[in-house]
Amino acid sequence: MARPPRFNLADIPQHLVQVGHNNLECFFDQEDYEFYLHSLKLAADQYQAEVHAYVLLPNAAEVIATPRTSHAISSMMQSLGRRYVQYANHKYKRSGTLWGGRYKSSLIDSDAYLLSCYRYIELKPMYLNLVDEPKDYRWSSFRHNAGVKRNNLIQEHKIYQKLGESRQERSECYRGLFRYEFDLRLKNYISETVKVGQVLGGDSFKDRIEKIANHRVRPKKRGRPKKELEIEI
Repeated sequence: MARPPRFNLADIPQHLVQVGHNNLECFFDQEDYEFYLHSLKLAADQYQAEVHAYVLLPNAAEVIATPRTSHAISSMMQSLGRRYVQYANHKYKRSGTLWGGRYKSSLIDSDAYLLSCYRYIELKPMYLNLVDEPKDYRWSSFRHNAGVKRNNLIQEHKIYQKLGESRQERSECYRGLFRYEFDLRLKNYISETVKVGQVLGGDSFKDRIEKIANHRVRPKKRGRPKKELEIEI
């Protein structure tokens, strides 16, 4: 099966997912999480990508970032992946791959879905019963976005900044988003979209992406094309 094309477009945020090989763990202790985040910061700065949200799980990493150049995301993820694999192989005296193939990604319609994607990834530790509350999980961006503790890895997106005039107002408004149950249909839609590498957005956003990328982003309809009816006169 052919791989879906990458849409690496400057200034449009992306949801990125990197999973461990065969869904096995890729983070084993505190030092591993810290090294990955340090490497993410270095790669993001080097290749001009802005990280807005993230979560590191025992067997996966999810990041929401905006590239400022067309190849920023791919360069950042390649550099980050290699650096962390080298670190893990040396530390644990192992060899071979650590990741389950290349990372997955989807473009995000920031006006409609960006903050939902923040919530989607920052709630994952709760879904997996790792913690009772998002603020209790150390390895996500929730603490920064909710105003608990600043994180120099995070660069706030303009959509987040519109939540309030001050950091306190933005944080309070952001915490308010977590008082409501996450819609299951939306959760499944975000999950499926990044899994298959599609665009997360409505028709107008997809029209815009197709025009910029000069490439179809909507999946083709399945089945054979209908034959035209022959009308006898």
